[in-house]
Amino acid sequence: MTVTSPRIATILLLIVCFIWGVEFVPIDLAIEVMPTNTFNAIRFAVATLSMLPLLWFVQKKNKGNSKPIDYVLLIRSGMLLGFFLFIGFYTQTEGMRFTTVTNAGFITGLCVPLVPVLGFLIFRNVVPKSVWIGVVTATAGLYMLTIGDKLVFNKGDILVLICAFGFAGHIIMTDRFVDNLPIIPLSIVQIFAVSIYSTIAIFIGPDPVFYYQDAEPVSWHQQLFTPLMVFAILVSGILGTAYAFWAQSVSQTLLKPHKVALIFAAEPVFACIAAWVFLDEVLGEKGMIGAGLILAGMLVSELGDRKKQPELRPLDQTAALK
Repeated sequence: MTVTSPRIATILLLIVCFIWGVEFVPIDLAIEVMPTNTFNAIRFAVATLSMLPLLWFVQKKNKGNSKPIDYVLLIRSGMLLGFFLFIGFYTQTEGMRFTTVTNAGFITGLCVPLVPVLGFLIFRNVVPKSVWIGVVTATAGLYMLTIGDKLVFNKGDILVLICAFGFAGHIIMTDRFVDNLPIIPLSIVQIFAVSIYSTIAIFIGPDPVFYYQDAEPVSWHQQLFTPLMVFAILVSGILGTAYAFWAQSVSQTLLKPHKVALIFAAEPVFACIAAWVFLDEVLGEKGMIGAGLILAGMLVSELGDRKKQPELRPLDQTAALK
């Protein structure tokens, strides 16, 4: 399918943000009964399979024109980047067991201002003033959202904050090392690597494969083939990965980067709305102020530097400044 209308491209990206925001809810419900690493291993195995048709279509389209692929570099880079994704998705998913979907959505968004800051700390990249303003604003928002009067971080909030660092590290490493690799094969290797790392973690962790230690033992098919589990895996694996990749790829050629960055900022908002509708989660006054400050920090860090447009990559799950 060829997309030529910027309006259609905008709708496609809004659907991506809607899926990414809403999928927090079924994932949150699924990991109440299935261990995080087991869920992620299955979820990303399904995601890998769902992306294979994209590889076939691209190879067919570029037949005779594609450059030779360095498969050793592809696998090494994909496994490294996949490890950052594994850290991000594990801590995000596990963190959702101990915090709210709303908090998880907004704290994950902190990876946006973290990208240029980590780039400065690790590679001494120049960071514009707008980014530092965005970081201060988002940090104040994080305090209001998660601590408030309690003066203590929730365990889940800490895990999701680690997730934001993991996603930020993934974006930095992608930008730094893999410009000469084909994006679809590299994405498939990364996604499959998350499934592999999650499978390894299953056998390292203390829980049985398909249920928690303190839960009543169930067989794999009893756990896996419930309507909730099937829905959560298919939504996150197919719509949240394969469709999202395709939609980003076709839409970002038609929309200016700052518009895409604005659209992506809607993801935590959708997560907040979904949590309110389906889980009866309600932000208090300080929580709403904190969420607003995080959102403002994301937008300021992305859009404040008019001299440099944000660069966006499929599967980053965010807009990122180089």
